[in-house]
Amino acid sequence: MRHVKILLAAAFLAGLATAAHAQKREVNVFNWSDYIDPKALERFERETGIHVRYDVYDSLETLEGKMLAGHSGYDVVVPTSEPTFSRLIRAGALQKLDRAKLPHLANLDPALMARVASSDPGNAYGAIYLWGTTGIGMDPVKVAKLAPDAARDSWDLLFKPANAKRLAACGITMLDSAIDVIPSVLHYLGHDPNSAAPADLADAERALKAIRPYIRNFASGGAIEQMASGETCLALDYSGDVIQASVRAKEAAKGVSVKYVLPREGAQIAFDMLSVPKDAPHPAEALAFIDFMLQPDVMAGVTNIVRYANAIPASHDKIAAEIAGDTGTYPTPDLMARTFTVHAISADATRARSRMWARFKAG
Repeated sequence: MRHVKILLAAAFLAGLATAAHAQKREVNVFNWSDYIDPKALERFERETGIHVRYDVYDSLETLEGKMLAGHSGYDVVVPTSEPTFSRLIRAGALQKLDRAKLPHLANLDPALMARVASSDPGNAYGAIYLWGTTGIGMDPVKVAKLAPDAARDSWDLLFKPANAKRLAACGITMLDSAIDVIPSVLHYLGHDPNSAAPADLADAERALKAIRPYIRNFASGGAIEQMASGETCLALDYSGDVIQASVRAKEAAKGVSVKYVLPREGAQIAFDMLSVPKDAPHPAEALAFIDFMLQPDVMAGVTNIVRYANAIPASHDKIAAEIAGDTGTYPTPDLMARTFTVHAISADATRARSRMWARFKAG
């Protein structure tokens, strides 16, 4: 009898352990590097009891490759609106968001969501996490010393070979991303940034090759450390990365200054979208995470840390004044009117751009 009781107790305890394991909730998040407020993750776990496993990537190519392969194991991913987000929608790699479980979705700026609708008709598959532009990061003191007559609010600073040659002495860094760079060059040359025309791509390749001798390095995922340390004085980079570099340079107090410029000719604007993979193992937890992030105070905290703009107007009074008033983070209406978005291009055009990018990097 005693033996039976022991067996029953053991079975009971095993059942409790199994139930406890079944009740353990988690969410697997895949996001850009340096793109979250750690306190937000801590607060989410504390308030919901859902454990967060948080991984990072440094390029859209990395994210897209994992998603298109399937069975990534992630519940929330943060693809950029174009071209990655729209391609993943068309490939059936994402699931529609259950709006009934996202009450804080109403906090998003309708005007910005309307701009994303060209990638996501009806805003069915994603919610804006953060947004920014792709422009020029510089050390204005070094740039003024080496190229005093060059306009510092223009793409000419980088794309004119004479300017790039002068600035090579203090270091030029370029994003290692054809997705971001080629549309900017096409736009600068007066072409459609979405063009797949061979003649337009040839123009872009000539323009890039003309400055290739003066580029010191390529940065995957941005050039934050290179700019903050003074290793480079000019970069084609994301707005938020440059602004993060500015903050780090000030904190280091080693005489390095960093400034972000949205070129007067216009720049690409991109939206990073909170979305759920089609085969997410924990879809309910994914929606809980997204809804939590869309609260004004949570998103204000993220913007204060990573220096990228968010799309929730009610968060603005909680954002540090120097960030909310920085036109690099929140462009003026005039500068916003000059921004452009890109569209997904065909597989053939993508391959042509990839080959061109490889030739350019090889010099």
